[in-house]
Amino acid sequence: MNWKKTLVTGIKVIGVFFVLVVIAFFAFRNILLHRALEKVSAKVKTDYNSLFLVQDASFSGLAGVELENVILVPHNADTLFSIAHLNASISFWYALIGDVRLKDLEVKDGFVQLVKNENGRNFDVFLSQTNDSAAVESEIESGTKTNYAKLAYRLISRMLNLVPTHMSLENLALRTDDMGRKVEMHLQKLTLIDEQLQSTILVNTNTFKQRWGIQGTADPRDKKADLSFFNLDTGHIRIPYVDERLNLISGFDSIQLNLKNVDLDGDELHIEGFASIRNFIINHPKIAKKDVVIEDARFDYHFIAGADFIQLDSTSSVKFNKVTFIPFIALRTQEDTVYEMHVTIPDMQAQDFITSLPEGLFSHFKGMETMGSFNYKLDFVYNENKPQELVFESTLNKTGLRIVKYGEANLSKLNGDFVYTPMERGRPQRPILVSTANPNYTRLDQLSPYLRKCVLTTEDPSFFYHRGFIDEAFRQSIIKNIRQRKFARGASTISMQLVKNVFLTREKTISRKLEEILLVYILENNRISSKERMLEVYFNIIEWGPNVYGIGEASQFYFQKRPSELTLNECLFLATIIPRPKGFMWRFGKDGNLKEFASRQFTFLSNLMLRRAVLEPADTAYLSQPITITGPAKGFIKISADTLQTDSIIIDEEGRVTEILPE
Repeated sequence: MNWKKTLVTGIKVIGVFFVLVVIAFFAFRNILLHRALEKVSAKVKTDYNSLFLVQDASFSGLAGVELENVILVPHNADTLFSIAHLNASISFWYALIGDVRLKDLEVKDGFVQLVKNENGRNFDVFLSQTNDSAAVESEIESGTKTNYAKLAYRLISRMLNLVPTHMSLENLALRTDDMGRKVEMHLQKLTLIDEQLQSTILVNTNTFKQRWGIQGTADPRDKKADLSFFNLDTGHIRIPYVDERLNLISGFDSIQLNLKNVDLDGDELHIEGFASIRNFIINHPKIAKKDVVIEDARFDYHFIAGADFIQLDSTSSVKFNKVTFIPFIALRTQEDTVYEMHVTIPDMQAQDFITSLPEGLFSHFKGMETMGSFNYKLDFVYNENKPQELVFESTLNKTGLRIVKYGEANLSKLNGDFVYTPMERGRPQRPILVSTANPNYTRLDQLSPYLRKCVLTTEDPSFFYHRGFIDEAFRQSIIKNIRQRKFARGASTISMQLVKNVFLTREKTISRKLEEILLVYILENNRISSKERMLEVYFNIIEWGPNVYGIGEASQFYFQKRPSELTLNECLFLATIIPRPKGFMWRFGKDGNLKEFASRQFTFLSNLMLRRAVLEPADTAYLSQPITITGPAKGFIKISADTLQTDSIIIDEEGRVTEILPE
């Protein structure tokens, strides 16, 4: 019986001790809180050279904290944030096991401001490593392989645990000032009660004012949310800051963001949900001349992250208007770093595709009518350690596809007489009649055979065999652009140049390039015009010098000859100036002869044509003879010889000429 009495006595002692500890904690916890805040303030001052001040702090309830007049001010910089009142509580029982979960949050009257001016940014000092990033670096240095799926799940869980289950935010502002580009998002009221979220935000920038609304459901503990953003006033929501910073006007009627699953399944993290947008509008000079509008778009996403990969799974889908495509995008780091992308458009009616093209992005297709259906697949794989093994395959399968009615760009006009109006810096130049009624018009059979061979060699050697695009040229272009991390090389064919000149403008926009690609595909794959006719039109419209268009004018401007009378040397010259015809005078020295780099280029091209059996050795018998400019072009050489620097020429694997301009 003694052991029972001893046990009871021990339990009573432990109970009394626990009660005393609790009483002591509650008696002294405010003192402990103030000391903790003093340590934080001292650390902020020492580590970040900033002032952190809390005017009053006290505990409330079992696990709540009340703070009054909290400020953070970096040294010699604008205040980073100021909050008049903050009341927060955590889940007490979870806190006992080390899992900090914010339960309630009430914040009133405050602001956060991010400022960049001539003195720097007021937040730079706080852009230091987080504990998790430091841990990752430590693992890398120790040779331990980082499991990015588990790391991401841990970070997401921590962030969501800091989102309270009940929240009330009132009269708060987020302000940004980027060298005078100011944005203020004033949160009038935000409440989260029983998973129902509602908010009103006033947006004020240098260029517009709006009222936004947010409503929906949010359950941070179950990692789920379904929120809608909309304009409380008339019109669409405008996206602030980017209009001033990037000259990009954009907006939308409404956005819905849905997060339905965040789950760690073994070593794989799965994140699923969707995002949808109504009447998305974007306007930028590099995109299109006018507003681009997507009426209805939805992105159903399923991201998967593992220890050595991250991917957008093929169970995802993207829909805009009536077009749906299935994307698969992956980054793998198991052995080599490999980027992979596969895009599939399932069978769909061609007319649905045409009517779904975003308004403003494909203006030349407006009014086009088609019949039949198609499906499409794109495969792309790039290994950083094996760039030459890049995979780029584009496949379109058609079923009864044909054009019933053309839109603004009537491709069939290539087959008859028409007027071509060149554009120079957005301004129309003198019209060129593409017809035998034009005395300068030259049929293919009236060309020197050397000219046709030289131009095809430099511009598009496989013109008569491809359908508008050269797969290998595209592949090599992608490899070079990835290596140089910029658009350093294109893969333009004669078909693409023809469509760009006759039907489009020279504006450097995404819209123009996309239209060019689609129009070339339609032209080449529907046999609208023969290759011979396309090449003949090309020779009669391209620019060959200042206010010189077509080979008929060019042969007179340079050599006072008819196109049929041109020699091999003269044809080589004309072919090599196509990329930059107005700079032809740079190829000549003060003596009127070709400079050394231009002579070397002639030798290279003639040897290339010999290797390809385009020329016979006998054709090059007079190759060493000098080029003599006898036409009006001669006057340009005299004027410019002493003032212009020498440019340089690069000839790529396909024999195309690239000119590098002098700085």
